[in-house]
Amino acid sequence: MGILFFIFWIILNGRVTPEICIFGVVISFFVYLFAYKFLDYSPKLEWRIFKKLPLVLAYVFVLIREIITSSIRMAGCVFNHRDIFEPAIVHFRSPLRTEFAMYILAASITMTPGTIVVRLRDGEYQVHCFDREMAKDIDSSDFVRLLQKMEAG
Repeated sequence: MGILFFIFWIILNGRVTPEICIFGVVISFFVYLFAYKFLDYSPKLEWRIFKKLPLVLAYVFVLIREIITSSIRMAGCVFNHRDIFEPAIVHFRSPLRTEFAMYILAASITMTPGTIVVRLRDGEYQVHCFDREMAKDIDSSDFVRLLQKMEAG
């Protein structure tokens, strides 16, 4: 975290000189101490987050991929007037344990075009899908798999 503070300091200054670097190291050190003492920050927490970083990046790439493929599918649905669509409301229970992971899954489903989470209560999702085909395997998607790995780690 101290390194991020230092990088942020350099970015804010816009140039790199020995004086700015020395002052940035000192300021970053004191901000790090402040966070450690008064904001309940711990290096263990930072290490846990750092260990999960590859999974988080994989999750972001899967989310972007799903948004793009769903956008293409929705554009095809809009421009192809001959198809008949079956909107559906799907109920499923998530195997996720933490509320944070459940909310991330709900947000990811909602960000994907054609689906929206209508309700999330006690780990049970109610999702409205533009077409029944979009609801296929929604309870065992890559989102759920990666979030389970993040919870386990």
